[in-house]
Amino acid sequence: MGIFGLFNKKKKETLDQGLEKTKQSVFDKLSRAIAGKSKVDDDVLDNLEEVLITSDVGVDTTLKVIERIEARVAKDKYVSTSELNNILREEIVALLAENNSEDNDNWDLPNTGEPYVILVVGVNGVGKTTTIGKLAHQFKQAGKQVYLGAADTFRAAAVDQISIWGERVGVPVVKQQMGADPASVAFDTLQSAKANHADVVLIDTAGRLHNKIGLMNELKKIKDVMKKVIPSAPNEVLLVLDGSTGQNAFEQAKQFSAVTNITSLAITKLDGTAKGGVVIGISDQLKVPVKYIGLGEKLEDLQLFNRNEFVDSLFKK
Repeated sequence: MGIFGLFNKKKKETLDQGLEKTKQSVFDKLSRAIAGKSKVDDDVLDNLEEVLITSDVGVDTTLKVIERIEARVAKDKYVSTSELNNILREEIVALLAENNSEDNDNWDLPNTGEPYVILVVGVNGVGKTTTIGKLAHQFKQAGKQVYLGAADTFRAAAVDQISIWGERVGVPVVKQQMGADPASVAFDTLQSAKANHADVVLIDTAGRLHNKIGLMNELKKIKDVMKKVIPSAPNEVLLVLDGSTGQNAFEQAKQFSAVTNITSLAITKLDGTAKGGVVIGISDQLKVPVKYIGLGEKLEDLQLFNRNEFVDSLFKK
């Protein structure tokens, strides 16, 4: 069995509850968009476009979805408004599939003989360190040996926070004094993890965007130093985004993509917002797969992203 286990009834219930605010918002808008209409016509499509944009799917992604539905309508000649919900589901799932957001329900670490290194990036306040803590918990629950690296050395609170998570989850944290070179912390973490035959390493990084060149140089230095210990590192660059910020999450994603190669996304705080549509837009615009979604405070509320289950929860009547 993989690290996060099979997608089960309990996880689906958590997903349904976590997306409830978004679902209600989308359905309220969708009901108004098709009120008094029996078939999907230009007016319905115009209204649907507004529904998706105001649900934080994003303009470019919304236009793609509308084009797909227009093609379906043109092909089938007549599409009733009662069919619109199913068509929307099918086209959004297809879009997510094209962006490599897999139907994850079970995932395990590749067997390379060396620690699997995840470099975690994201601005302060998005739930980056909390995501690291939850990931560490789930890896450990699966019987993996985990190391954490406190490479956000610019804030004492960041080092303290990841240290608390290490104690809570029961995994070692490699850290230095505040203001230390982040690359040095990453180097020490990988050396220690490799010497102790760890399975996975999670490296926290500073969440600053005010100086792109500085951030780019810092992340490059961390990567270069890690490769001296483990040539394949980092195996994954995980960008953590706060789903409740909607379009601001888009901007953060674009800025981080401009300075480093993002390989996967974790979108947090979806349980407290009606802006869950942002998951669809960000994945589509970045062409980066969503791997994890955060649906609550509990350790188990970080889930592997499953596109079919996500869309089902979003559009389930």
